[in-house]
Amino acid sequence: MLQLLPLLFFLVVSLILMAGFPVALSLAGVSLLFAGLGVLMGTFDTAYLTLIPNRIYGILINQNLFAVPLFVFMGVMLEKSRIAEDLLKNMALAFGRFPGGLGISVVVVGMLLAASTGIVGATVVTMGILSLPTMLKSGYKPSLACGTLCATGTLGQIIPPSICLVLLGEVISNAYQQSQLDSGSFAPNFVSIGDLFAAAIIPGLLLVAFYAAYVFVIALLKPEQAPALRQDGPALTTAEVALALLRGLLPPVLLMIAVLGSILMGIATPTEAASVGAMGAMLLALLKHELNLPVLHAVSLETLRVTSMVYLILVGAAIFSSVFRGFGGDILIESWLTSLPGGVITATAIVMLLIFLLGFILDFIEITFMVVPLVGPILLGMGVDPIWLGIMIAVNLQTSFLTPPFGFSLFYLRSVAPPEVSTADIYRGVVPFVLMQIGLMLLLAWQPGLATWLPGILK
Repeated sequence: MLQLLPLLFFLVVSLILMAGFPVALSLAGVSLLFAGLGVLMGTFDTAYLTLIPNRIYGILINQNLFAVPLFVFMGVMLEKSRIAEDLLKNMALAFGRFPGGLGISVVVVGMLLAASTGIVGATVVTMGILSLPTMLKSGYKPSLACGTLCATGTLGQIIPPSICLVLLGEVISNAYQQSQLDSGSFAPNFVSIGDLFAAAIIPGLLLVAFYAAYVFVIALLKPEQAPALRQDGPALTTAEVALALLRGLLPPVLLMIAVLGSILMGIATPTEAASVGAMGAMLLALLKHELNLPVLHAVSLETLRVTSMVYLILVGAAIFSSVFRGFGGDILIESWLTSLPGGVITATAIVMLLIFLLGFILDFIEITFMVVPLVGPILLGMGVDPIWLGIMIAVNLQTSFLTPPFGFSLFYLRSVAPPEVSTADIYRGVVPFVLMQIGLMLLLAWQPGLATWLPGILK
C-alpha cells in the first residue's frame, strides 16, 4: 500500500487541477499536505523538504528562464501594435483572389504570429478575431475555416522562438544531465534551448506545408468550400501585389531572422536574442505610430501577468517534484517503465500517450514541469535522444491541444467564434489537422533525423 502513495499523490493533484483550482497553489498545497501526512506516517524523508528553498532560488536566478518575459513582451507588443492585422490584410490582398488563397494566407500568417507570440491562446484568439469573419463572409465552409484557424494557432507550440520550447529546453537539459549522472558520467553533455529551436524548424515547416497543401487540395477538389476572395475594386497589378507582400511580410520576417539567426549562429544566447526581439517589436510599433504610453502600459501588464503565472507554476512544480521523489515516485516509475515488454519503444509510447491525455486537462507549462522531470531522465537513461524527445513532446502537446472534445485550442476559438458557427463545425474541422500532426509524430519516430539533423550541423 505504501508503494502506491506516489500514484495516489499524483492522482489527487490531477483531480484538484481538473476541479479548476489555481495550478501553482494546488501543486504546492497538495504536495505539502501529503508531505505532512507522510511525516506523520513515517513514510517521508524530511530531507527532501530542505531541498525546496535551493530549488526555488535556482529557478529565480536561472538565466535561460529570463527569456520568458522578454519573448512574452515581444509577442504582446506585436499583437497590440496591430502588426498581425496588417500582415493578414496584405497577405489576403496578395493571395486572396485565388481559390484557397485566403486559407493559405491564414496558415502563413499563423506561422509568423506563432513565431512572434509563442502562446497558443493568444494566437488562436487573435487569428479568430481577425480572420474567421472574413473567411466566412468569403464563403469558406465553416468547418474548414475553423480547422485551419485552430491548427495554425497551435503552431506556437513548435515554431521557434516558442515559450513551450524555452521551458522544454530547460527541463530536457536538466533531465539529460540527471540521466548521465545516474549512469555514472560526471562530465555530462549538455542540450541547449538553441538546440531545441534548431530541431523544431524542419518539423514546424513540415506542419505548415501540410496545412497549406490540405487547403490547396480542398480548393482544387471542392472550390465552393474555399472560394477566392471577392474583389470590390479593380484587380491589383503585379507591382501592387509585390508591395503588399513586402509591407506585410518584411517586418515580422526580419524580426524572426534577427532573433532566431542570432541564436542558431551562436551570436547570442536565447535570453540575449529575446531582448533583441523585445526591442525590435518596440521599434516596429514605433514605426507604425502605435507605440504610446497606454499601449506600453497594457503590454507591460500582460507580460507581468503571464510571467508571474509561469514562475508561480515553476515554484509549485519544484515543490511537487521534490515531494514526489521523497515518496519514491521516481523509483516506482523507473521500475515500471524499464520492466515493460518492448523496452524503450513501449516505454516511450506509454509516456507519449500519458502526455497526450494530460494535455486535455493541463496546460503545457504544468505538463512540462510536472511530468517531464519525472519521466525524462528514465527515457534518456534508456538511450532516447534528448533533442528528439523534446520535439516529440512539443508536437504531442500541440496535437493534444487540438484534439476534440477537450483541446484547449477549440475552446479558445469557440470563445470568439460567431453564434452561427457551431461547436460541431469546430470539431469536424480540426480532425484532418489532428491526423496530419499524428502523421508528423509517426514520421519523426521513423526518421528522427528530421529533428536531430539541423542541431548536429550547427554545432
